[in-house]
Amino acid sequence: MPKTKTELTSELAKEYALASGATVAGIAAASDFTQAPEGHKPTDVLETCRSVIVLGVPFPPEALSLPAPEYTAMRNEILARMTAIAKALEKRIKADGHKAKAISATGGKFIEGKHWGTISLKHAAEFAGLGVITRNYLLTSPEHGNLLWLSAVLTDSELAPDEKVQLNICENCSLCVEICPSGALDDPGSFGRKKCDQFFKIVDKKLEIQCWQCRAVCPWRFGR
Repeated sequence: MPKTKTELTSELAKEYALASGATVAGIAAASDFTQAPEGHKPTDVLETCRSVIVLGVPFPPEALSLPAPEYTAMRNEILARMTAIAKALEKRIKADGHKAKAISATGGKFIEGKHWGTISLKHAAEFAGLGVITRNYLLTSPEHGNLLWLSAVLTDSELAPDEKVQLNICENCSLCVEICPSGALDDPGSFGRKKCDQFFKIVDKKLEIQCWQCRAVCPWRFGR
């Protein structure tokens, strides 16, 4: 006898997300991703995907003043936590009889030397009403600033999407552009990833992030 599905609503999905360890959760429609590159749409990962549940946990503010090794270690710890939260939510949704696919906080692959996420979590979060992508190409939340770290779960359930945030956070500010040592933010229409990657270095056989000035200098780094 086929298993009876539990109706999954946006409210229930968010309840599950918070119970799994997320601080915030938002819902985006899979149809919002029409401009995503081929291979990186939600339906490329889960063919029947209708909704994307985006999960967020804020980075501790004190991380911004840590030395590079400690900053990197804290960043790696929260990324592992975000992936675990997504997997827990995936399991919970599947238990209710729905298809689901966790999107790792670090998932993706390298194409022509550039890392592409499984889906763009920043854009997913923007579509899900968790914030806006600002001049420093970071997601910025009204409540948590640019300190939200993200993961997601795709599902075949059609959930009511959240309203997108309407904020002009940057206005005439260019502090991140001025402080960036690599010039990665010079072109407002294109993030200079290769320039930024100069500050992701291998130290003692481990990846170390050596610059996050664009995050730290932003007046909205802690929200409003």
